[in-house]
Amino acid sequence: MNSSGILIVGLLTLLGLAVGSFLNVVIARVPLGESVISPRSKCPRCEGELANRDNIPLISWLLLRGRCRGCSAPISPRYPIVELVTAIIWGGLTAYSIASGSLGLLPLLLASSAILVALFVIDLDHKRLPDPLTFLLYPVAVVGLAIDGLVTGEWPCVPALAGAGCWLLAIGGIWFLSGGRGMGMGDVKLAPSLGLILGWIGVGPAVVGLMTAWLLGGAVAIGLLLARRARSGTAIPFGPFLIGGFAIGVLAGAPMTDAYLGSMGF
Repeated sequence: MNSSGILIVGLLTLLGLAVGSFLNVVIARVPLGESVISPRSKCPRCEGELANRDNIPLISWLLLRGRCRGCSAPISPRYPIVELVTAIIWGGLTAYSIASGSLGLLPLLLASSAILVALFVIDLDHKRLPDPLTFLLYPVAVVGLAIDGLVTGEWPCVPALAGAGCWLLAIGGIWFLSGGRGMGMGDVKLAPSLGLILGWIGVGPAVVGLMTAWLLGGAVAIGLLLARRARSGTAIPFGPFLIGGFAIGVLAGAPMTDAYLGSMGF
């Protein structure tokens, strides 16, 4: 990677920190139906508004040693973790797009990753995927894929729709057959947009992503059962596994498919 590429990666990594700070607001407010624009962020204990100097991503938490400036109440380490993880994801996706020559997909990957980080945490916290974020992914996917089509001149709409249909059939089928007990409706709403993006990249990535989601979910469920932290019938949010499978499909779906087909002599 040349110096300009390194600079772009660095800038988008820093921007990812700022996006992660905003995602903390989204994660806290969207499940409650509150605005993410106003009012300003407050300490949940003393309700004092946070000054600008206390809203610098990651740095403010470190300087304050994880405590509110006004009342010294502890500030959850999850806030800087979300900021740092988002920055790493944005930097990593940028480096991946530059190295793989897929810059046309970069706007979509960055925007969708921000939405998915928020959904990941919210599903763990509340065991649901809010419609405002889930449905936001649809126009983001369509616009992002259109940008990639304009950049590359390639429009793989048929495999994209096939990917969306495959994911919807698999997740929606479980929801329907189980009467909503084996899968949440939020998962059904999320699945087609993820399948659409992966199908645009390739049918192989769409299949790999879906299979990985099932494998991740099954492995975690078995681990929780063996550790006696869950039992038969315990509700486990599946959104994080869909998102994890999607990430594997984007980053490794194509080479995994090529390796499998190569081993079969194709």
